[in-house]
Amino acid sequence: MGNVFDTACHVSNRSKRNVHVFLTEKKRALELDAILNLPETRSSASGLSFLSVFVLHEDGQEAFAPNKMVHNMAPEWGPRLLPCSTTSMSPPVLFWVGYVPCLCSGLLCLLAVSFWSARWHGGFSWDGSALQFNWHPVLMVAGLVVLYGNAVVLFRVPFTWRQKKLTWKLVHGSLMLLALLLSVLGLCAVFDNHRSSNIPDMYSLHSWVGICTVIMFAFQWLLGLAGFLLPCSPPRFRSNLKPVHVWMGKAILILSLTSCISGINEQLFFTLNGSSGKPYNSLPAEAKFANSLGLLIVAFVLVVFGILSNDDWQRPETHHESAPRDVEK
Repeated sequence: MGNVFDTACHVSNRSKRNVHVFLTEKKRALELDAILNLPETRSSASGLSFLSVFVLHEDGQEAFAPNKMVHNMAPEWGPRLLPCSTTSMSPPVLFWVGYVPCLCSGLLCLLAVSFWSARWHGGFSWDGSALQFNWHPVLMVAGLVVLYGNAVVLFRVPFTWRQKKLTWKLVHGSLMLLALLLSVLGLCAVFDNHRSSNIPDMYSLHSWVGICTVIMFAFQWLLGLAGFLLPCSPPRFRSNLKPVHVWMGKAILILSLTSCISGINEQLFFTLNGSSGKPYNSLPAEAKFANSLGLLIVAFVLVVFGILSNDDWQRPETHHESAPRDVEK
């Protein structure tokens, strides 16, 4: 029979996903019928609906602890990942309960920050005046918060699971690049205004946190491009980079939230200083609206973190994500 390798089967109660069979290089493929006819693979009324099948490599590594060993082999199959039975790939209804507010609160953030700049600060222009500064909060909220947050949860959206992940990696990277460009444009707006008005740059804590956020964002995007999109990226580098990429992504979102909240507060202290109208501590209409905008941004970020924190809503693995590049076909 030649080389025989073991396959571990593991049944989980997680959300319904595709069944995948992982094959190693220069090994014979599994007889799919032998797997699909196992009692563990048949759905029951209790909701056992997800089968993960993983090859045990010669060095003994495995992804899940086995509870059933299968030895039936099918000859002449090359190393690749095969999708097996096609159970529903839809996450629980609870996902949509979180994702719809994510979209709605993000849109409300954009509308609110635009209304704040237009209603109380005279609108927008690009001439170095205070009207150019009004672009700064709009572009930063749009790029660093709303667009960034939606790009972060892109892989959790179920209709993206049915296409190749490379396609959505490109969409994810493009959205992140657009978010980065918007944030850089927002920095240009405030620096041009400061230069025209002879206002010093980079003296406040808000400006320090903001510039660090954008620099970290740019570094993160370049790392993601090198690790996950360039075909010459070594598999070991990509696997080591992934947890760092995830951590940095969350850290940037936290820093973005911090920058926006401190920026709103700083703007209110500057404009509501009592010299023309009511002071900030009297809580005029603008202060109430801007404070509400800050709470709305906080709510959006919390919803994004809520979506990211649920492992059951992760995209199912495919061969583009899991198989080593030197054995992909």
